[in-house]
This record gives sequence, C-alpha cells and structure tokens, in this order.
Amino acid sequence: MSNIQNNIPSDGLKGLKENFMSDSVSGFIVFLLALPLSLGIAKASEFPPLMGLITAIIGGLVVSLFMGSRLTIKGPAAGLIVIVAGAVSEFGGGEAGWHLALGAMVVAGLIQILFGVFKLGKLVDFFPLSAIHGMLAAIGLIIIAKQIPVLLDINPALTKGKGPLILLAEIPEYIRQLDPKATLIGVISLWIMMHWQNVEIKFLKMIPAPLVVLMIAIPAELIMDFQHTEPPYVLVHIGNLMENVKVNVDFSGIAQTGIFIKYVIMFALVGTLESLLTVKAIDLLDPYKRKSDANKDLIAVGIGNTLSAILGGLPMISEVARSSSNVNNGAKTRWANFFHGFFILIFVLLASRFIEMIPNTALAAMLITVGIKLAHPKEFIHTFNIGKEQLAIFLVTIILTMYEDLLVGIATGILLKMIIHLYNGTPVSSFFKAPTVVSFEGDTYLVEIDKSAIFTNFIGIKRKLYEIPSGFNVIIDLQKTKLVDHSVMESLHQFQHDYEASGGKVQITGTDEHKPVSSHSLAARKKK
Repeated sequence: MSNIQNNIPSDGLKGLKENFMSDSVSGFIVFLLALPLSLGIAKASEFPPLMGLITAIIGGLVVSLFMGSRLTIKGPAAGLIVIVAGAVSEFGGGEAGWHLALGAMVVAGLIQILFGVFKLGKLVDFFPLSAIHGMLAAIGLIIIAKQIPVLLDINPALTKGKGPLILLAEIPEYIRQLDPKATLIGVISLWIMMHWQNVEIKFLKMIPAPLVVLMIAIPAELIMDFQHTEPPYVLVHIGNLMENVKVNVDFSGIAQTGIFIKYVIMFALVGTLESLLTVKAIDLLDPYKRKSDANKDLIAVGIGNTLSAILGGLPMISEVARSSSNVNNGAKTRWANFFHGFFILIFVLLASRFIEMIPNTALAAMLITVGIKLAHPKEFIHTFNIGKEQLAIFLVTIILTMYEDLLVGIATGILLKMIIHLYNGTPVSSFFKAPTVVSFEGDTYLVEIDKSAIFTNFIGIKRKLYEIPSGFNVIIDLQKTKLVDHSVMESLHQFQHDYEASGGKVQITGTDEHKPVSSHSLAARKKK
C-alpha cells in the first residue's frame, strides 16, 4: 500500500511530462475504440454523425483540463441515445429538431455545473440501484430495437417515429426486406464485437474489436462498391469539420415549455447519474487507489456539455467502456483522455474520407453489442438473486421506460421501492432522515443508525461516515434499524472498501436480528 502511495503519478503539466508515453499510447488505443462508437451514437441519436466526433474532441481536449477524475474518458454515450433521439423527435425531427434539442442540452449543461458547484454529486446515492439498473437495461433494449433495422439496412423512412415496442414487433417484416450485402457486413461485424474477446492469440486480442470491424467492413464495402450499388443511407456521411464548427443551438424550443423542461431534466439527471456511476466504478479499477472529486468532475462535464451543445454536439458523460479500456491499457493521468480527443481531431482533419467508407450496418452492430451488455440476461438473474422485490422494481422501471420514457420509468421504480419499504414497516418519519449518532472512544468510532437505513435517507448517513478521519476503527451498528435496503448495504460495503484502503478498519454489526430477503450477501434486511 505504501509503495503505491509513494508512486502516485503527478498531475498537471508535470504529470504530462512524466507519463507522456503511457498516456499517449492509451489515448491512441481509446481513440480507435471511440471513433466508430461516437459516429454510431450520433447517428442513432438523430444527430449528424460528425457531431459525435465533435463531442469526443471537446470531451478530450477541453474537459481533461478541469475534470476531477484521473482515468475516465469523456465522450458521447450510448446510454443517452434514447433521450437525445426522443428530444429531436419531439421538437419536430430532422435538422430543426436537432437545433432545438441543443437548447435543452445547453441548459442541462449549466445545471450540471451548478450540481457540482453546490456539491450535489452525492445525489447519486438517492436513487435505488435496482431502478438505475432497470433504466440502463431499458436503454439497452431500446438501442437494440432501434438498431436492428439499421443492421438489416432497412430504409430509415420505414422506421421513422416508431417506438421500441413497435420496432421489435416488426422485426419479421424487416428480415423479409433486408439488404443481403449490407446485412452480411453487419452480421459479421456483430459476431466480431460479441466474440473478439475470446480470441486466444494474444497480439490479436490486443486490437480493439471496433477497429477489427472497420478493418473488415471498409474493404468489404469497397469490393462490393456500395458507393454505386447501394442507396445513400447505407454509408456514413460526415461533411467537413471546419464548415460545421459553428453556433448551432436554437433556444426557441423553450416556447414548447413542457417538452423543453422534460428534456432539460432528463439530460441533466440521467447524464449526471451515468457519469457519477462511471467515476465510482473506475475509481475501483485505479491501481493507485485515487479518489475522484465527483463534484469537480460534474463541473467539468457540465462545461463540456454546454460547449458541445452550443456547437451542435451530443451530451457527454464519463463513458464506462472507454474508461475501462483506458485503465486496462496503462493510462496514468487525465492526459490519456486529452490524447484520445487529440487523435480524433487529427484523424477528422486529415482522414475524414475514410470515415465516409464505413457502412452503417457495421456501426449498428457496435451499438447492438452495447445494448446487449446493458440488457444482458445476467442482469435479470443477478437482480433476482438479490431479492424478488428488487426484480419487481427492475422490471417495472424497464416496462415503463419502454412504454413511456426514462423519466416516468425511473420515477415509477423509485415510487414502487418506497411502497415496498412502507409495506416492510419503515417508519414514514425516517424516509428522508435516519437518526444517526457518531461517538468516539479510544481509537474507535461507533456509528449507530436508528429506525431505517434506506436509499432515500442514505445521503445524511453517508455524510457522517465520510466525515470520520482515516486510520481508525469504525463500527457501524444497525441493531436499532427496522430495515436496511439493498442500496444501503452495497453503499456501506463500498464505504468499508474505501476506508480500509486508506488504512482504517470497518465492522458492520447489529444485523443478527434481521432477516435477509434472499441469500445474497448484499440483500435487504428487515427485523424478524
């Protein structure tokens, strides 16, 4: 532990000099992953594909200078496709819908900055994990539904304006109308994305799967001469970067007050949640055990989102797949994120003609893979193993999100969890505040929690826990609680992990009289 602490990479310009090679190499590898994904996410979001690259460039070159995390990669996220495409559609669709959606995104970016200024990064703890995972699974299913017609090279006019449930129902018809040549490239690309990690040859496995897809899809497209034998919608079109970098935002959508407010809330809320969850996850992977400043990171992402929306780009978050790749490829500091944006900029300036050789079916394959990861059957099984009530919240969130929208879905999931807590005997008086007493004797801090410890009141509990100085013994006593829910159990174990990493010791006690709702170690517990 001490050796790791003594060798923590420097930050700022000194860190750039010390870690130039490792960060630039990792940034280059992430660039290879981010380039096609950024194009695909923009296209699926009903934005011009170039705008996905502009978002990634800003996320790298600008946000790196302010961000509070060291190893996360900032860029457009598949998890926001549903919201962005929904905003474009509800604001009228097409180019006009894109410009008006940008107005809501600018306001949402400013709100994210305020979230960070007022230190509201802790709000991530207010949302139950089952509802968050349900929201992400629903996003995955919606991405799959919307990208299957693209994989089959169906005319976009036939799917325009259709919701995910209708798109899924019409898959047999799309299969009958598929384009054999373009679909073949899409299916091969999907197979590569799903199975490349199983390749046993080490040096091949080091090549990112999206790059392998492009190495096969572009030559195949050239051999089959898609430029002259296929309709225009089969290939990516991006245009000239310098001609498109301008003020594209239009605030006149504020006249549609209900729609405008709805999407401001969704961009700010879902983008913030996804970004904070990624920062938390990547901190666990950091070999140097550094702790990110979540509020500083929110300010940086908010700045990036505001600038990106003004220029016409997508909303960005700390993106989990690219960030994980960044860690695995040996990145040391924030400069890896900077380099990923730098390499995208250079490629767009010098080699944009190669981008316009990419078949959209290949990009669809990449996005379907993302959707499958978000909505994988193992997510359903894992949630069921934690508890039947968690599965109910998970499924309700998914169904309402697909049937209505994300805001309704996650709100319903939260409401259902509160109803379940009432049923399990949680006192109404403790829904938003749990009486928590911290005392100190010798070298031990005793934290006694009364009444209940649930997702709606954990923010106050967490504040007291993280105020405890490092290096002591901490006992968290749950004996007086009637209920401890799954979100709190997971958060308490997260605190235990963080505190013990800094040299202290944590015991979670007082649950002998509680009955777990399942055999899972982090299941909710209620008094017998």
